[in-house]
Amino acid sequence: MSTGVIKKVAGPLVIATGMRDANMSDVVRVSDEHLIGEIIEMHGDEASIQVYEETQGLGPGQPVESTGMPMSVDLGPGLIGSIYDGIQRPLNKIRKVSGSDLLHRGVQVPALDEEKVWDFVPTVSVGDEVEAGDIIGTVEETAVVTQKIMVPYRLSGKIKRIESGQHTIRETIAVIETDAGDVDVTMVQKWPVRRQRPYARKLAPNMPLVTGQRVIDAFFPIAKGGVAAIPGPFGSGKTVTQHQLAKWAEADIVVYIGCGERGNEMTDVLNEFPELVDPKTGESLMKRTVLIANTSDMPVAAREASIYTGITIAEYFRDMGYSVALMADSTSRWAEALREMSGRLEEMPGEEGYPAYLGSRLAQFYERAGRVISLGREGREGQLSAIGAVSPPGGDISEPVSQATLRIVKVFWGLDANLAYKRHFPAINWLTSYSLYLQDMEKWFNGEIAQDWMEKRQEMMKLLTEEAELEEIVKMVGMDALSPIDRLKMEAARSIREDFLHQNSFHEIDTYTSLKKQYMMMSLVLDYFDLSKGALNKGASINNLVKLPVREAIGRFKYIHENDLDEQFKFVNEQLVDEIDEVVRKGASKCQKSIER
Repeated sequence: MSTGVIKKVAGPLVIATGMRDANMSDVVRVSDEHLIGEIIEMHGDEASIQVYEETQGLGPGQPVESTGMPMSVDLGPGLIGSIYDGIQRPLNKIRKVSGSDLLHRGVQVPALDEEKVWDFVPTVSVGDEVEAGDIIGTVEETAVVTQKIMVPYRLSGKIKRIESGQHTIRETIAVIETDAGDVDVTMVQKWPVRRQRPYARKLAPNMPLVTGQRVIDAFFPIAKGGVAAIPGPFGSGKTVTQHQLAKWAEADIVVYIGCGERGNEMTDVLNEFPELVDPKTGESLMKRTVLIANTSDMPVAAREASIYTGITIAEYFRDMGYSVALMADSTSRWAEALREMSGRLEEMPGEEGYPAYLGSRLAQFYERAGRVISLGREGREGQLSAIGAVSPPGGDISEPVSQATLRIVKVFWGLDANLAYKRHFPAINWLTSYSLYLQDMEKWFNGEIAQDWMEKRQEMMKLLTEEAELEEIVKMVGMDALSPIDRLKMEAARSIREDFLHQNSFHEIDTYTSLKKQYMMMSLVLDYFDLSKGALNKGASINNLVKLPVREAIGRFKYIHENDLDEQFKFVNEQLVDEIDEVVRKGASKCQKSIER
């Protein structure tokens, strides 16, 4: 432990002397108020400290004490349903202690409830050999999540004692006999946030993370264990898209990081999530969610730590064998905090003032996602999918944060301000977005959903691309100048946009669409196009094909309840065939009459 004194204060940066015995990344207590900080640079006996609380009123000569420990989080029962700040301080406890909604500095509260008693159920017996990652027991944390108590990293040996029943997180539940002596095991582990949690091996991401959002699942899917970015200008729907993914993504655990976002957006999350009923379990969504709320009015340095806190908690649940979805909203605010600290340290700035190591820091964060086999004899498979929102100024994705992110991630959901102004949501541009996981997941989609899933997806993308090309002609000469087949392409593409891609996140049924229903919707739109194309060849009128009453039923299929899909799909299909046959008959009759004349 090292003790020094403050030499200089520059906003969230404090420089202290007399810290020769301290190490990089050590957590320190600054001043008599014991403000939390982290050493980010060492020069001789001078330490540059990033303070995670407000530094107003600090001055030279005040004490600085090193704890000798890196910035770490507590991992154990009590995480689920918690709302933390950027450095894992529970906000509800801070409120109780300080008696205010505002963050008072110097408040020290434990990350997990140390008085609550949990029912520990052992899964191993005395005499069993165990190694790091092995599950020694379980705790029913919520009605939805069972915490699996694992042997800590680098610990292996024989179970000497194990105690079932009621325990607090700090009580010894097991004793492991090792070569170096007996080791007491509790229900809580500490882990440094800037260090990736280890795993046995990484697997290829070849199955999708189903989100229920049609433009994502059908066109630009993300894999379980994949990484995605949502860049977009102000008001284009980044946060709402993140909320939708948090609510509906096929994940066991959701970790939502509000990183430097506006307070009202986090308020929406805090108000909505407890009320939302999880469709898979019938319980509140909060019973499988961890929230990290670091709003724009909180200390800027804690913003930089928040995404590391979030991903460490996410890795912990991944190691248990759960599928975890992590939302970071937004990484641009995190990068701004990085830029501010870099400026305070007087480092050579890179592009737009961001530090030169911006790209490597982003890569370190996203590389922690993945589909892995966890440590331990059991060989559990866990997935951690990371989805980061990016807020480029003015929606210009050529700026450094967007570009550094796009070099790392494999899915790009490009939000478009023009689509948002047209009230088309989600405003994901189908011409600029992409998913590099498509090829890996083709086998899964064709095998699990339908043999021609990818074929239909390609056909829809082709129609949308052709529509974009034809739009230029329409602007110059009008719709009537197009050939009947081109008009039909325009109508089919419009149907894809308005009936399939447009999705109302606030509608009870339309907010989530299963893959089965998505396939049916794709089939109806493409069947209309294919049958109409055949009808045109038989002499049918394009005007009659455009005005078919069944098109209304195709458009309204998105509002059909999941229980009625098969019946309604059959009905709409039959109606489509009948109406097109009628149009063909009319066209043939008209043709016959003209011949007779």
